Amino acid sequence: VQLQASGGGSVQAGASLTLSCAVSGRDDNTHAMGWFRQTTGKEREWVAGINWDDHVTYYSHFVRGRFTISTDNARNMVVLQMNRLQPDDTAVYYCGAKLGVVTSRPSEYTSWGQGTLVTVSS
Repeated sequence: VQLQASGGGSVQAGASLTLSCAVSGRDDNTHAMGWFRQTTGKEREWVAGINWDDHVTYYSHFVRGRFTISTDNARNMVVLQMNRLQPDDTAVYYCGAKLGVVTSRPSEYTSWGQGTLVTVSS
């Protein structure tokens, strides 16, 4: 599975951004997709995930209610809609894929897209 992330940018606090992850090489619905983020000197942290087969979604506590993850089957993409962005959301965001169901451990994801930078200023 190959992933290509896009959609980052610089916004003011309270604004919205949409991140997209184009997925190729996926032959069936056995994958789970996750969005993670990372800042300099910190470990990659899980943000949200979705199972491709049943579309069940999961969110970290710090984005629940503000971010929405979804799949676009027609375009083979995973989308992260980010609303009410805060300066603490500033990070490089990565999409990842793994077999099975969503988990929060980056080490369990076998494919990664390149990061896309999100900067939120106060």
